[in-house]
Amino acid sequence: MDSQTSPSAVPGNAAPNVSAGGVIEQLFGSVSFTSFAVTVFLLCVAYDQFVYQRNRKGIVGPTFKLPFMGPFLESINPKFQEYAAKWASGPLSCVSVFHKFVVIASTRDLARKVLNSPQYVKPCVVDVAKKILRPTNWVFLDGKAHVDYRRGLNGLFTRKALGEYLPGQEDLYKRYFKRWVQISKETPNVPFMPEFREINCALSCRTFVGDYMSDEVVKRISDDYYKITAALELVNFPIIIPFTKTWYGKKCADMVLKEFADCAEKSKKHILAGGEPNCLLDRWVKGMYSYRDYEAMKERGEKLEPGVQAPVSTRLFTDFEIAQTLFTFLFASQDASSSCTTWLFQIMADRPEILDRVREEALAVRNGDVHKAIDMEMVDQMIFTRAVVKECLRYRPPVIMVPYEVKRDFPISEGYTVPKGSMVVSTLYPALHDPEVYPDPETFNPDRWITGDAEKAVKNWLVFGTGPHYCLGQTYAQLNFMAMISMASLFLDWEHHPTKISEDIKVFATIFPMDDCHLTFTERLPIRH
Repeated sequence: MDSQTSPSAVPGNAAPNVSAGGVIEQLFGSVSFTSFAVTVFLLCVAYDQFVYQRNRKGIVGPTFKLPFMGPFLESINPKFQEYAAKWASGPLSCVSVFHKFVVIASTRDLARKVLNSPQYVKPCVVDVAKKILRPTNWVFLDGKAHVDYRRGLNGLFTRKALGEYLPGQEDLYKRYFKRWVQISKETPNVPFMPEFREINCALSCRTFVGDYMSDEVVKRISDDYYKITAALELVNFPIIIPFTKTWYGKKCADMVLKEFADCAEKSKKHILAGGEPNCLLDRWVKGMYSYRDYEAMKERGEKLEPGVQAPVSTRLFTDFEIAQTLFTFLFASQDASSSCTTWLFQIMADRPEILDRVREEALAVRNGDVHKAIDMEMVDQMIFTRAVVKECLRYRPPVIMVPYEVKRDFPISEGYTVPKGSMVVSTLYPALHDPEVYPDPETFNPDRWITGDAEKAVKNWLVFGTGPHYCLGQTYAQLNFMAMISMASLFLDWEHHPTKISEDIKVFATIFPMDDCHLTFTERLPIRH
């Protein structure tokens, strides 16, 4: 059919060419497309404001929400003073960023209620966390699925296990102490926070996976992990957009997960070949195979010999499941441990009387032999050193807030219910600086843990959380800090070079000195390594 006889050539059948604006004019008469678009925009703004006001229901918060984004721009560079003002504004306060309504619980009791309410909330970190850590990660699981993981992981942090990790940690201390002295020889008075991040990454990786990971890979993870931290800041874009912080963080996370999965494969081969555990990963994998063998024995009708204890119930996890778990261990330890290490070295340099007492104790528990290898019995005797570490964790807590996703309407107080789908943030800092519990809380005073009542304030001691998601590695972390500063006090002298902002707090996932802690290290005694 030629064009002269086709239906499209008939004037009455001509297909209309109508623009979007034309459709609107046909539907709404004289209303222009621009007027329509503005009206829709204003209706969306009004709805966004209505949802915010409905959720706020009288708790402290901005009177009006900046359309759609809320205080996102202010949150790109978070300031500790602004957080503190929010905590002081009321027991419950709120903000709304993009689509997420956030309720902040600032008192001790409200913070504990959040942490102890798994029927209403579950850990979420931030919106993008599930994309980076993966939605199947054990920290995001509830109920039996979460317990299945935790049951097998508890044994990795027993006293016996922690004692087995100490020799490897001590070797790393010596290696990095030498490095710090060399850095200070070449360039005195430099920020040491990056070095503290690296030693903690190395300590974590070596403790978790031993020699399955090369020094080069550990260094790469340490260098790139900053990108993961940036991607998981409390306020960020809720989606991953190329070349943004979340995009770079996701790429780095993919690399870390691959490396840990490779380590899991190597560990399984090592244990199946009859090898003895050399790291945390080996102990976990051996537990998996021990329980598998025990189940097979029961199926055959065999029984354990008298006096032999049945292995802990745990299933055989895949390499990727193991990798995800190790990644969360690194996530939980890297920034928090780097923060505490930085504050410890700054505080001890600024308070030489404290350093002297740690040094005296370090020498005493070693019976005068500075080269005596550290063990758990020695750590048990470090009463003052433990008090210094606990006071640092109280005075400058590495974790100041813990965000949770609300699974269903959460009656957090008599007068307010947090709506389902919101984020509720359990704030830890105020409980640790409560003057009624810790007299003169802004003063660093380790003796409050020895001669004072600080140890009795268990409800305020929220450094490692509470409830079903409490930190598994809390004892490991404290022992690591104690061992590190004890050994450093014997072999190193260090000087802090204060700046105007040394005592100001920088918020970057955790908290650091604003100037990143300028130090100079010198060798006090020869370091044998």
